[in-house]
Amino acid sequence: MKKKKKHCVHFLSGLLLIIVAVSFCAGGALVLRGYSLYTGALEALPVSKAVKQVREQESFTPLSGLPETYAQAVLAAEDHRFYEHGGVDFLALCRAALNDIQTMSLAEGGSTITQQLAKNLYFTQEKEFTRKIAEAFMAWKLETELSKDEILELYVNCIYFGSGCYNVGDACRTYFNKSPEEMTDCEATLLAGIPNAPSAYDLNENPDLAKQRQRQVLGLMIKYCGMDQEWADNILDYEWKGGVLCAGS
Repeated sequence: MKKKKKHCVHFLSGLLLIIVAVSFCAGGALVLRGYSLYTGALEALPVSKAVKQVREQESFTPLSGLPETYAQAVLAAEDHRFYEHGGVDFLALCRAALNDIQTMSLAEGGSTITQQLAKNLYFTQEKEFTRKIAEAFMAWKLETELSKDEILELYVNCIYFGSGCYNVGDACRTYFNKSPEEMTDCEATLLAGIPNAPSAYDLNENPDLAKQRQRQVLGLMIKYCGMDQEWADNILDYEWKGGVLCAGS
């Protein structure tokens, strides 16, 4: 009886080692494929050229041309630890990984603003592990060559805002008929929420959903930027009607 138990323990231990070894090899293979994707993308388009392409857009908006409220709203909504991490936020990744395991999906990516910039400059929008690994390598590369302010500036100039707008300048002109520096706090917080799901929060298509997203953004600004509830309530008093922001009754 003891021999059978001992044999069973040895068998289970061996099986566990095999599972660990296979998992390690599979993980290593994914990392290698991701690194290969990253190096190939970087060779095809060096960071300096990618940056130049964005800055040469006719509607490019420098960070100095953006209202402070808009920049704060973007950081609160997308990556409140932006100025603290080195391109990849491991705390956010762990939280997202737990949620993804529970849902058996890649619905929550935990991507930083730097990773999103890497994706928009170099990779597809498909959610797959190899691309996410390549994206992380590229984020680290961007952080070594660009300042945080440069990364944020490039980010808002190459993200999709719905209605055919691929940068903050075009979005402001399309939705508000004004330049980014002229945005009010209400407009800035509305616009900051759209890139999270552009088709859902498009102001021209789904103003009510955009308003709901704005409420979330304002809550995050209260939490991470020190804004007060009265300020947020005053902003929420405005409604989007027929392409114009109107004060509520």
